[in-house]
Amino acid sequence: MARIVMKFGGTSMAGIERIRSVAARVKREADAGNQVAVVVSAMAGETDRLVGFCREASPLYDPREYDVVVAAGEQITSGLLAIALQAIGVEARSWLGWQLPIHTDDAFAKARIGTIDTDTLIASMAAGAVAVIPGFQGMNADRRITTLGRGGSDTSAVAVAAALKADRCDIYTDVDGVYTTDPRIVPRARKLVKVTYEEMLELASVGAKVLQTRSVGLAMKEKVRVQVLSSFTGEDAPMADTLPGTMIVGEEEISEVERQLITGIAHDKNEAKITLTAVPDTPGSVAAIFEPLAAANINVDMIIQNIAHRSSGSTSATDVTFTVPAADLPRSIEALNQAREAIGFGELVHDTRVAKISVVGVGMRSHAGVASTMFTTLGARGINIQAISTSEIKVSVLIHEDETELAVRVLHTAYGLDAEEAA
Repeated sequence: MARIVMKFGGTSMAGIERIRSVAARVKREADAGNQVAVVVSAMAGETDRLVGFCREASPLYDPREYDVVVAAGEQITSGLLAIALQAIGVEARSWLGWQLPIHTDDAFAKARIGTIDTDTLIASMAAGAVAVIPGFQGMNADRRITTLGRGGSDTSAVAVAAALKADRCDIYTDVDGVYTTDPRIVPRARKLVKVTYEEMLELASVGAKVLQTRSVGLAMKEKVRVQVLSSFTGEDAPMADTLPGTMIVGEEEISEVERQLITGIAHDKNEAKITLTAVPDTPGSVAAIFEPLAAANINVDMIIQNIAHRSSGSTSATDVTFTVPAADLPRSIEALNQAREAIGFGELVHDTRVAKISVVGVGMRSHAGVASTMFTTLGARGINIQAISTSEIKVSVLIHEDETELAVRVLHTAYGLDAEEAA
């Protein structure tokens, strides 16, 4: 007998027929003798609809009341799934975030989970009941409903799995695993059997949409084994423990034979480039740029500082270029302009027609030439690199957005990631 957490996303819960399909899949796990907790998202599009209501009611809505409204989507699907399970003979009940409770901090609309009380939940599951838990929500110290931000149901599922000491957390989505890149761009992309936590964290942070970044970070911290698999396989598909999805695991679980130099290539068009010209080349100037951005909770990624040059008189100046999420560009411009006198820059130039391309793989730690291959491959196709950033297992470049698909395709081939054609 295993203890399993199953998580179903919005497309899996989009309507009563799909909820019935989910119930049938959960029943198979329960009938196999497993203790099962299910974490559900709102129906596809429902959260956006509820957010729209809040904005229509008041552009300056109270985030505490916003959380009350948007948490309703998951409450509805958890109740409906419990009803659907009961209708096919499975004992089940829903547990809302405040009923367990799932304790969070006070950051409404982007709360972080602290602890989860599981004693009652474990007792219920041990008695044979399936627990259905709405994702995306919790409760703060004042017993007010909080929500975890976009993609928060993935984080809820991993947190529940960690609290329950589950054997596995199965994330059911509309794809059947993690691929070497987006199959819509590269039809010969390969599905990966195993990916390390670090690789998945990097892939999620640089544009891969399979899992939410926070959920992967939590899985790595708590050592929760996560499997990504499709909820749209037929009813006669194998059980999840034999279904070939993608396992997100510790590096020690991947053998030398399975380990590859490059695991995947991700792209992200949701980037904006900002250049500040004629920044004084003096100690503290760069800090003056990024302090107001940090105060506004804006994440900065790639940073380039040009070689200093003489400006007026004997004063040296430099240009500083960096990227921010495209959605944060207006706030970034506002924050920098407000700090213009303190920074002392000349012009602020921005560009949203850029894309970030990243190659990720733990094999980079022990192999040289990964960056060289990337730069040579892009240069051979006439693709100009505007910025570069690296980590121990990642190299990212910024290019023009019109060259995104070409860059992904040629790099996928250059690193030997293309699947062999069927005979």
